[in-house]
Amino acid sequence: MHFKFVQIISVKINIQKIQPYIENDIVYHADTCLPLVDAVSRKKLKFKALARYTYPGDRLTKETLGISSIGYWDANEPQDWGLDWHRNEGIEFHFLESGSMPYSQGNEETILTRNHLTVTRPWEAHKVGAPNIGMGKFYWVIIDLDVRRPHQNWVWPDWVMLTPTDLQRLTKFLRQNNKWLYKTNKKVQTCFYRIGKAVDTDQNGSNSSKIRLLTNELLILILELIDENAIVLNESLTDSSRSVGLFLQELENKLSETWTIERMAESAGVGLTRFTYHCKQLTNSTPMRYLTIKRIELSKYLLVKNNDLNIANIAYSCGFTTSQYFSTVFKKHEKCTPLEYKQKNLIAS
Repeated sequence: MHFKFVQIISVKINIQKIQPYIENDIVYHADTCLPLVDAVSRKKLKFKALARYTYPGDRLTKETLGISSIGYWDANEPQDWGLDWHRNEGIEFHFLESGSMPYSQGNEETILTRNHLTVTRPWEAHKVGAPNIGMGKFYWVIIDLDVRRPHQNWVWPDWVMLTPTDLQRLTKFLRQNNKWLYKTNKKVQTCFYRIGKAVDTDQNGSNSSKIRLLTNELLILILELIDENAIVLNESLTDSSRSVGLFLQELENKLSETWTIERMAESAGVGLTRFTYHCKQLTNSTPMRYLTIKRIELSKYLLVKNNDLNIANIAYSCGFTTSQYFSTVFKKHEKCTPLEYKQKNLIAS
C-alpha cells in the first residue's frame, strides 16, 4: 500500500485511499481535520496526536493496529475555527477535561462542559464548534471496528482484553442505545489524562503497550458506568462551582471595573484557591487571563462597531488603565495593533 506524507509544522497527515460511505447518493469520506491542522500551523492551540490514514498527528505503528487516532488539543484562548459536519470510520470517544465546547450530533446541539463524554458510532455525523470551538482541553480516541458500511458487524482489535461476554454487552449497548452524551466520573477523567501523557511521550511507538492498556481501561470504565447506572446527564454543579459560573457570566457586563483576583474571588463568594480551581475547570484559563481575553473580545467589537470611540476611549471602556497598555496587550493577542485591526476589518466589511 502506498503512503504519501504531508507535513505542516509538527502535524503530519497520511493520505491513504479509504472506502467512502454512500448514503442517499451522497458520498461521505473519513475526516481529514484540515481546519484543525491549519489552526495548529497558526499556533492557535496546543495539539498532540498519534494517528494513521488521513488523520493528523505523528504516525501510529503496527503495534496499535485498530486505533485510527488518539490525542488531544488544549485551547486556552478564543478560537476562530471549527470542525464542521463530518464522519469517522470507527467509533470515537470524545472527552472534555475542562472549559466548554459547542458540539452537535445527529439533530441535537449542546454545549459540552467538563467531564462530558460523547460516543460517536461509525459513520455517524457530528461536528465540533458553532461555528467555532470553545476554550477547553479536548481528548479523543477513534477505534477502527472494520466497519466500511454502517450496518456491518463490529470487529474490535484483537488486543482488546474484555471477555467475550463483556465485549458483547458493551457492543450491544453502544450499537443499540441512542444516547451519545454522558457525564462521567473521576476515574474516566484520570484515564484520559494518562492517555494524554502516553501520547505526549511516545517516540515511534514506544508507548504502544501503554496505549493499548489505557484503551482497554477506558472500555472497562465505560462498561462499569453502564452497569452501575452511574452516568448522570444533568449532574448539578457544586455550590461553589455554580457561584463562580454565575460570577463569570456577570463579569462580561463589568469589564470596565478594576479587578484583582482577590476581588473576583470575593465577589463570587468563594476562597481564592477554590475560585481559581473552578475558573480553570469552567474556562480552561486562569482568572486574570480569562478577564484579559474577555476585555480583548469586547475591544474588538467596539473597534469595528463604534466609530465614535477613539483608542483611548475603547481602552478605558474595556478596563485597561492606559491606551499604551491596551495596545501592548492587544498586539500580543491579535498580532496587530488596535488601529490595524480596525482598519483591516472595516475594509473587509
